[in-house]
Amino acid sequence: MSEPLRLGIAGLGTVGTGIVKIVQTHGDMLTARTGRGVTITAVSARSRGKDRGVDLSAYAWEDDPVALARRDDVDLVIEVMGGEDGPAKATTETALKAGKHVVTANKAMLALHGQALAQLAEANGVALRYEAAVAGGIPIVKALTEGLAANGIQRVMGVMNGTCNYILTVMEGTGADYADVLKDAQALGYAEADPTVDVGGIDAAHKLALLSSAAFGTQVDFDGVKIEGIERIELTDIKDAADMGYRIKLLGVARMNADGLEQRMQPCLVPAHSPLGQLEGVTNMVVVEGDFVGQTVFQGPGAGEGPTASAVMGDVVDIARGLVMPVFGQPANSLAKAKRSSTGADANYYLRCMLEDRPGALATVATILGKHGISINRMRQYDHDGNAAPVVIVTHKTNRAELDGALGEITKSDVSVVAPVAIRIETV
Repeated sequence: MSEPLRLGIAGLGTVGTGIVKIVQTHGDMLTARTGRGVTITAVSARSRGKDRGVDLSAYAWEDDPVALARRDDVDLVIEVMGGEDGPAKATTETALKAGKHVVTANKAMLALHGQALAQLAEANGVALRYEAAVAGGIPIVKALTEGLAANGIQRVMGVMNGTCNYILTVMEGTGADYADVLKDAQALGYAEADPTVDVGGIDAAHKLALLSSAAFGTQVDFDGVKIEGIERIELTDIKDAADMGYRIKLLGVARMNADGLEQRMQPCLVPAHSPLGQLEGVTNMVVVEGDFVGQTVFQGPGAGEGPTASAVMGDVVDIARGLVMPVFGQPANSLAKAKRSSTGADANYYLRCMLEDRPGALATVATILGKHGISINRMRQYDHDGNAAPVVIVTHKTNRAELDGALGEITKSDVSVVAPVAIRIETV
């Protein structure tokens, strides 16, 4: 039997302690499945005396995670500290330069430094794996780089942030406003005290950038992701969408268009009967469309101790079996620098307008839309009190640039009370 694979864990928060529990609980099973032992030899965290609910007495302790990465009795470093730079990046770089494998759950670090770290790992002949960085317990990275590797990927899309999906689901189910549901999510631990990274779409955009690279053979381009969070979604949008057979989701979409890579993280309407439309609570879902396989759907828990630790250990098992492959599915030096799509794919849009309640108001809006080549698929005007009339319009497919031009003109017109809200409708 081969020598054991010796792990050093940098970070003993929720995920780190979950990894310790898996190794301590399933040591014999891991040996049986890999043909070698998988053991922990050293750990590192900020607080040495904290009670984490697991026995760490058998492991060497390092106050400095970079020192852990240099240890001779560590073959693989698990980085679960978080942070796009600082100790996480320094520890990862030190381990790779020392010829040690790295498994990380750090989406922000890879979204910003993925290309350089991939080149470093491959230059040193070691693995850099990151299944836990995207969609928690769903093995979506493995699906793209292995199971679907014979397909030309046409589109990747999904709900990749459980906090946002929880908020939107509860708003629809209870009729509560965004601010109230956000407070509840914070009290339950689904949202941080500063929820900007989650509700602003940044967390999910990090994940989308990584999936885009694996799907389309491009360098990670987080700056190329167009990001819009859920802060502007109002209860009336959710109700109006449901009335027309849709649900609103914070949806990440990546596709390769004729003019380049399109990456978007934004609220979208999806058909209520679709898999994405039926997704509830904090669960994640990723849909991948390949030219030969067609549409595949992956669903599961997107965060938490067990699911994330499970994803980390899935990568560890692969490495213990001897699987060392390019970080993003093909050699890093062969990844094309992403050319960004300037227009994106055409789509139908939901428009919510608040118009002056007087003759000719709707005609003015229709004229402006027509001027920009946008035709109306359907329209609804709801009961109202006062001088402002709420109107919902669903357009036929149109280009976003033309739509933005029309929205700007509607906003400046004398019939618009407030700026219209536009939400993309994504086909699923």
